[in-house]
Amino acid sequence: MSVRYPRPLRPGDRVGITSPSSGVAEDLRERLDVAIRTVESRGYQVVVGRCMDGSGHVSAPAADRAHELTSMLADPGIRAVVPPWGGETAIDLMPLLDWDRLRTAEPTWLVGYSDLSTVLTPLTLLTGTATIHGNNLMDTPYEVPAGLLSWLDVAAAPRGHQFTQTPPNRHRTTGWDDFRTEPKACTYLLDTPGRWTRLDGHGDVDIEGRLIGGCIETLCNLAGTPYLDVPTFARAESPEGLLVYVEATGDDAFTICRNLHGMRLAGFFDDANAVLVGRTAAPDSASLTQHQAVLDALGPLDVPIIADVECGHVPPYMPIVNGARGRVVHTSDRSELTQTLD
Repeated sequence: MSVRYPRPLRPGDRVGITSPSSGVAEDLRERLDVAIRTVESRGYQVVVGRCMDGSGHVSAPAADRAHELTSMLADPGIRAVVPPWGGETAIDLMPLLDWDRLRTAEPTWLVGYSDLSTVLTPLTLLTGTATIHGNNLMDTPYEVPAGLLSWLDVAAAPRGHQFTQTPPNRHRTTGWDDFRTEPKACTYLLDTPGRWTRLDGHGDVDIEGRLIGGCIETLCNLAGTPYLDVPTFARAESPEGLLVYVEATGDDAFTICRNLHGMRLAGFFDDANAVLVGRTAAPDSASLTQHQAVLDALGPLDVPIIADVECGHVPPYMPIVNGARGRVVHTSDRSELTQTLD
């Protein structure tokens, strides 16, 4: 199995919208419409699925969500699938997705983050299909800061394309816009300065490896199962090693520490040449910060650990392609992530 890159998006292509986890409440439908129009403004046709109900914690029964997601990903007329956002329990889809069908279908971009990591990362590991860990549909209308890209830019790139993203060194700490009262919000208030932080020591970093990763709180529940077999993927696709990225959405530092320990013991980081950690607004614990939690769990790896990367729940967002070849550079005056779709 080799990494399979979906055909790049072109004007006229169809983009599927479905909610593998949480749907969209009625009072947020105006924001959904704004986000859909943003995708259509690029020249794409949008197909909205039936699994979109936002009245509960999931958009539909698990079997329906699994069938709709599989159908969209296997439909040669749909070139990308993006959910409105994450949620809580996409893990219930794992045994219900048609993995054999997804392995043999022409690859389609799947985009998202948060609870969508539960699907994105196994899809790459089990089928070889590259996936985009990036801003969800409801975040798509926001203007992209200089140095970063939108998932729409990445999904339109051809195989072999190389792109470099650099952090804007500013982020948002004032919470989320209320899409109920501001459905057309399109500008981030990046009100706080902040650079990438090397946690394991000092010195320049310049390391390569194939990229894989996602949300700690969701992936930790798959650790040790066949759906998160990173070592087998690494042996087949990247014997030279991986660049592993993780990010915490909201759990306190003690919980993140335990989750990362469990993922390490299950082999998730065995082939890491370096670990990238997303910037988080998750709370510290009484005697342990989020940075200390990462070091406590991952320090034994003895690889560079770079934190405060724009790959988490704190805007802005740096899309990362699971399966792409990556090169991370971090010095006193330069930070960048280069990805090659190869």
